[in-house]
Amino acid sequence: MNLLHVIRSMDARGGGPQEGLKQIVLEMDRAGWGSEVASLDAPDELSTLSFPARINGLGPARGGYGYAPGAVRWLRANAPRFDAVVVHGLWQYHGLATWRALQALNVPYFVFPHGMLDPWFRRTYPMKHAKKWLYWPWAEYRVLRDATNVLFTCEQESLLARESFWLYRANEAVAGFGIEPPTTDEDCDRQAFLDAFPSLNGRRLLLYLSRIHPKKGCDLLVRAFASTAAEHDLHLVMAGPEDGAWGGELRQLATTLGIADRITWTGMLSGQVKWGAYHASEAFILPSHQENFGIVVAEALALKRPVLISDQVNIYQEIKAASAGLIARDTLEGTIQLIRGWVATDEKARAAMADQALDCFVRHFHIRASASRLRTIVEAGLARAGSATLAA
Repeated sequence: MNLLHVIRSMDARGGGPQEGLKQIVLEMDRAGWGSEVASLDAPDELSTLSFPARINGLGPARGGYGYAPGAVRWLRANAPRFDAVVVHGLWQYHGLATWRALQALNVPYFVFPHGMLDPWFRRTYPMKHAKKWLYWPWAEYRVLRDATNVLFTCEQESLLARESFWLYRANEAVAGFGIEPPTTDEDCDRQAFLDAFPSLNGRRLLLYLSRIHPKKGCDLLVRAFASTAAEHDLHLVMAGPEDGAWGGELRQLATTLGIADRITWTGMLSGQVKWGAYHASEAFILPSHQENFGIVVAEALALKRPVLISDQVNIYQEIKAASAGLIARDTLEGTIQLIRGWVATDEKARAAMADQALDCFVRHFHIRASASRLRTIVEAGLARAGSATLAA
C-alpha cells in the first residue's frame, strides 16, 4: 500500500502537523506501507531537510494562501501511483489543489484538519472567519464533503468541528494521533540541554515548549508565573519559535512584572537539546486556548513528565482520567491554579503522576495505535471505493 501525503509546507516551525507526519511515515514504513510527501515548498527549500520519505516540492507558493500554479498538474500526473492521498491541514491551496486534481481520477483521498475547524478561531478572529466564509462553499466545504473520510485526532475535535460552519458535511472518522517516543539517553539529553543553557544548572524548571503564539496562552503563563513567583523557586523555560513581534512583547511584560530573571527564552529547540529540555524539567505546562491534540503534550507524557494543561487541549479527558497531570481553564485564574497545584503536590504524588503519564502515553498516544487506526480507516475506505466503482 502506498500513500501520498499532501501538506502546505514542511517547515518544522509549523509545529505539530509536520512532526506528526514524520511519525506517521516512519510507522507506516514499519508496517510495509510506502509513503511520499507533496508540499507547496519550492524544491530548493527542501534540499537540506532530513525526512524519512521523498518530498516533492510543488512550489514556490504565492501569498498567504499558498497558490502554486503547477500543483494540480503534478497531482493529476502522479496521484495514480498511489493507493490513496492524505491531505494535512486546511485553509490553504494544497487541499483545493488535491480536490481539483482527483475529481477525474479513481484515487480516494482523506483529510486531516489538524484542529483547523475548531470554533475557537471563529470566536477569536471573527473578521478572519468572515473572510473564510467567502471561499468556504466553493473550496474547503467541497474538499471535506468529497473526502472518503475526514480524520480527527480525538472525539472532542470531531464534535467541535461541527460548530464552525453551518454548511458542513463530512464522513468523520477518529484516527487518533501519536508519536514514537525518543530512544536517546536521558542523562546525555539532559546534559546537552544544560550545556546549551548553563545558567539553568541546579534550578527547578517548569517547561513550556511550543510556538510563542497568542493561541497558546503564553501571556497567561507569564502573568500567572509572576503572580505565584513569591510562592516557589521554580524557573520557567519558554521554548519555541516566535511569531512576529509578540515574543518581544512578552519579554517586556516579564520585565515589567519583575520576573525577567526567572524566565529563559530558548528559541526553537530540536534533537537532543529538545529532549533534554523535557528531562531537565519537573513538569510541562501548556495553558492553550485551542489545541486539537498537542504533539508536545504527548512527548512530555512519553518522557514521564506530568502535564499541566488547559481544558482546551482536546485530549485533556484522557489525561485527567489517567491522573497524568493537572487540568484547569484557559484563563489567568486557571493557569495560576495549575502552577499552585503543582507546587502543592508532594514528591511522592509527583513520582506517581510521572508513572501515570507514561502509562497514559502508552495506552492512548503511541504512534503504533494511531497508525494502526489510520491503516484500518484507509483500507475500509478503499474497499468502499472499490465496491462503488463495481456497482457503477
